[in-house]
Amino acid sequence: MLLTLTASSLRSMLARGKTGKPRLDLLDLPSFTRQDLNLHGLNLSTDLLAGVSREGLERLRERADKAGCACLLLVEAEPQAFGGTDESVTAGAVARVQNVVQAGHYLGCNAVAVRLAGASDDADAFARTAQHLRKAVDRAEKLEMNVLISPGPGIAPAPEHVTDLIKKVGGFRVGTYPDFEAAAGSADPVAYLRRLTPYASAVCAATQKIEEGKGGLTHPAYDLAPLIEAILSVGYDGTLAIDYRGTGDARLGVERSRMLLERLLGEDGPEPNDEDDS
Repeated sequence: MLLTLTASSLRSMLARGKTGKPRLDLLDLPSFTRQDLNLHGLNLSTDLLAGVSREGLERLRERADKAGCACLLLVEAEPQAFGGTDESVTAGAVARVQNVVQAGHYLGCNAVAVRLAGASDDADAFARTAQHLRKAVDRAEKLEMNVLISPGPGIAPAPEHVTDLIKKVGGFRVGTYPDFEAAAGSADPVAYLRRLTPYASAVCAATQKIEEGKGGLTHPAYDLAPLIEAILSVGYDGTLAIDYRGTGDARLGVERSRMLLERLLGEDGPEPNDEDDS
């Protein structure tokens, strides 16, 4: 299973500092991810790409291809209200996701991910969401891309809501983007992942602070082992995107996340380069 990077993990490094320049330039992110972090692909979010032109996206794709660290998934940062009654709002949501799909295509991604706003107990909103999501999926189909539903508190908070929505939208270009943190917060994390992962073309390995003790690395926020076992139990062999959401040294957090996940997957990887606490 390939481990990849969710770029927002390194948001602090990509942000502009007092000098007006970031510690890590966006165009250098692919080579840094591959060479320094020993990860094999990138998941990007739209907020990190604000103001980047088509030419800029294509340059990033070229740098990613050259580094052997392809851009795989583009995540829309804001929830989209497909299920509302205001046609201008729903039309705007459809247009937004279609634009994200186009940007993902420029980057060379094979999928985009989106969270859905709206009340989960509103049957009419659910039906409208499926209807309007279908329009976004149609655009993705033409570009041979997938639209993945990210977890969130909106129209599809429970796994059965997500799978029902996928069936209602129909086709082969709509799926899921399961998230370890969302799974851990559910009533049954293992069942949550077993329900969603068969529809996934990417899984988000969200992590918090990784601690190092006598027994090795641990993840106190929630146990990662049963989450890994859950996705493996349904035959998942796609990419696993590290999304470090802890405090402290972001790079070390990503590196320790990679090491812990490799251990749980039965793989070996290089040691982190920094011994500071994450």
